[in-house]
Amino acid sequence: MLLNASRTLVIVCCLHRPTFSSFIKQFFTKEYISMNNEDQGEALEEVSGLVCQEDDLNDGQMKVVSVADQKVLLVRTEGQYSAVGNQCTHYNAPLVNGALVGNRVRCPFHGACFNIKTGDIEEYPGLDCLPCYKVNVQDGKVYVSIKKKALKQTRRVKEMCNVLPNVTHTILLIGGGPAALVCAETLRQNCYQGRIVMVTKDSSPPFDKPKLSKAMNVDISNIVLRSNEFLQQYGIEVRIGQEAVTVNTREKAVTMKDGAVLHYDQLLISTGCRARRLTCPGSDLKGVKLLERYEDAKDIHASCLGRKAVVVGTSFIGMEVASYLANKASSVAIVGTTKYPFQQSLGSQIGQMTMQMLEEKNVKFYMNDSVTEIRGVNGSVKEVMLKSGTLLEADVVIAGIGVIPNSDFLAGSEVDLDPRKAVVVDKFMRTNVADVFSAGDVTSFPLTIRSDQRVSVGHWQMSQAHGRVAALNMLNIPTKIESIPFFWTVLLEKSIRYAGYGEGYTEIVFKGKVEERKFLAFYIKDDTVVAVASLMFDPAVAQLAERMAAGQRITKAQTQLEDLSWLQM
Repeated sequence: MLLNASRTLVIVCCLHRPTFSSFIKQFFTKEYISMNNEDQGEALEEVSGLVCQEDDLNDGQMKVVSVADQKVLLVRTEGQYSAVGNQCTHYNAPLVNGALVGNRVRCPFHGACFNIKTGDIEEYPGLDCLPCYKVNVQDGKVYVSIKKKALKQTRRVKEMCNVLPNVTHTILLIGGGPAALVCAETLRQNCYQGRIVMVTKDSSPPFDKPKLSKAMNVDISNIVLRSNEFLQQYGIEVRIGQEAVTVNTREKAVTMKDGAVLHYDQLLISTGCRARRLTCPGSDLKGVKLLERYEDAKDIHASCLGRKAVVVGTSFIGMEVASYLANKASSVAIVGTTKYPFQQSLGSQIGQMTMQMLEEKNVKFYMNDSVTEIRGVNGSVKEVMLKSGTLLEADVVIAGIGVIPNSDFLAGSEVDLDPRKAVVVDKFMRTNVADVFSAGDVTSFPLTIRSDQRVSVGHWQMSQAHGRVAALNMLNIPTKIESIPFFWTVLLEKSIRYAGYGEGYTEIVFKGKVEERKFLAFYIKDDTVVAVASLMFDPAVAQLAERMAAGQRITKAQTQLEDLSWLQM
């Protein structure tokens, strides 16, 4: 007979001696393991490794170490070691090549930031946190321990609560993009247990839209940000293929295109923007395409294989589409209204370089020109007439000439719009109407690094930041939007990175050589750096974004120094 009360054992047994010994051994082993959360049990569930000597790293340094074949980012700050996952949770970039400032590391590729003490994501893009590991320093040696069940895990979902069945409070999210998804997850991460309802015109749950212009034939399963099972697990109701047509802010009701009426207690408007259409004669012919949805990307890919493509517009969408089609269409022509691509945003020198890159892949440029007519045969595109008189053969025409905020449904709602029809919000992502918030590309918001100048920034990363700030303020956790815009474009597998807000810059200072396709560009306004761009110069943009985030002024004089050690590359 065995009694166990407050870990006091009384054993009465008439077992055969070997059996008894075995029983005692097994029992005490089990009892010892059951107590392991207090002592050795954790060690049995962990793998530990000696990773370095204590004086191997100085403050502000990091290195990749291995524990049981698991790569770990080891960091030393303020005399203390910490260890987190080595790969950014956005697209697996090696964080050891990023920018370490204080207690956070910024991804060198796309600018996501992680706290090196907790592993939590603090800036976007991305959704998940890093795994965080235990570090022990003994006798001048540094050991890292990983729980066996966490081996091979490269990301961690931040703990979230779930919906309570009897709670009727509802937060309605109009739009199914990054702002809405991060808003929903942030609500659950901060103990909101009411209903979350997301409605989207898209045919799938939130997915990685920046991929569409860079990899147009990608399978939707590879870019969906969260599975249906994940969304259901955390009580995030997603209604696809639904469009809002009116909002009654007094009744707190949204009417959908199918006639359904959805009531809310708090509302997020995150409907993004739509592609601007061509308005010239023939723009309604079969073969004239816009890139807005996943289905559009697949259609453009299929329609252009082995055929003649004309891309209208030489900003980011147009150039990425032309780059993608360069080795797939029989010919690619691109039409732009300026002398070089990206002339206003990145400047003439970088624009000329990107133009040469695509020309080397037989993309033909028709610059300082515009489309005046699209001609067809039997209702389908046949040729494109330019203002210059040039006639281009075409089977497919893709327009990338800008975007329009999706705010038409707000007419009569009392929600303020700016002259461009973007939703006006404050630094808390609040509109002028109580309980109505807005986030993402559809908004006009005050940008901290430009003295609260009101801007519309169509960046994936910024939309996610908006969603987080909106959610926290919905929960009465006062939080301002203070993120640094961070953007990237990919042309022929080369990435140009960009941080800041360069509108109105008057000068560009270059490091490296643009013609050699390795450079760092500083955009200057009033002797101050307002934005930076780079190619093959990592992690410079990440470092400079962190300095901007800390409120540091970077001067023109600094950029002119031959020695860039101040950048801590």
